[in-house]
Order: sequence, then C-alpha cells, then structure tokens
Amino acid sequence: MAALPRPQDDPITALGETDPKRLGRDEFVTLLEAASAPDGDGTGLSALPPEQFARIVSRATSEQLKAVLGRPELREKILEEVFRRMREHYTGGEAAGTVRWRVDTGDDLLRWECELAGGECTVSKGSTAGEPRTTLTMPPLEFIKLAAGNTSPGKLLMTGRLKVSGDLTFAAALPKLFRIPQP
Repeated sequence: MAALPRPQDDPITALGETDPKRLGRDEFVTLLEAASAPDGDGTGLSALPPEQFARIVSRATSEQLKAVLGRPELREKILEEVFRRMREHYTGGEAAGTVRWRVDTGDDLLRWECELAGGECTVSKGSTAGEPRTTLTMPPLEFIKLAAGNTSPGKLLMTGRLKVSGDLTFAAALPKLFRIPQP
C-alpha cells in the first residue's frame, strides 16, 4: 500500500490528491475521518470541491466506502454534507413538491427532505408532518454513489436498491433538477 498522506497538515488537500485505489480500507477511513473533522474555520468536508468528492467515490472500492459508511458518526457527517450541498446543485425549474429521502442503514433510518418550490431547494433533516410528493429509500452506499454520479437511478431501481413511492413521474424528473458533479 502507498504511504498515507499527511492528513494532519491539510486533510482536504490530502483527500483530494489521493487515489483511493492506492490505499487500504483502514487508511481510506482514516483519511476521510481527518477530512470530515472541522478545521480551524469549521469547514471540514465543505471545503472539498464536488468534483473531487465524485472522483473519490468513483475511485474507491465498495469495501472502502462500506467501511466509511459503517461508522455512524462518519456516515452522518458525509450524508449531512451531501444534503447541505443539494440546494447549491439544484437547477431550479417549475417542479414543486417535497422529496423525502430515507437512507436505510439497516440499524437506523436516516431522513432528509427537500422542498422544491419557486425555483429554490430547501433541505431539512428529519421528516415534516406533511405527506411528501415522492419518497426515495436506499442504502447509504447507493445514495453516495448516486449523489456522486457513479450510478443511475434506473440501475438502482432495476437491482432493487432504490425504492420509490408516491409520484413516480416527479421522481423520474429529479435527476434533471440537480447538477450532478462529474469525477
């Protein structure tokens, strides 16, 4: 295995410059842990450009990603960062309604909602009392791959890794409403 970069110096740069294929599973987890810790200005993962995140996910093995997502505190930080960025990646448009995201970890069901209205996307953690227009349920690994552009909703549906309820037409239009970073 390659020598682990020095994440204590600048973990975001180390993460962005490292090819996950050159790291072991535990080294990859250590590097993502260092990068997810807020730095002096409190940014942590938010300092990582979306294209670098997409490249990291595309280059990491499923074993590496499962190891990262298997740590609840790290999984939570990564998912929170992806959902935080959704409003930045929303392209706007006429579509309106609530999308409920259910990330099923097996032990827990993590929920976020995106309210699409007036060309804006508002993201909140948890569920509102209202009924969503559509609900998407998937495991964390598939969600991360989808958010990074490393899989498609169609593939996830066909393999049973994505479950959709509610307005299926609205759900089918969602990929066109968000700019997915390219690795």
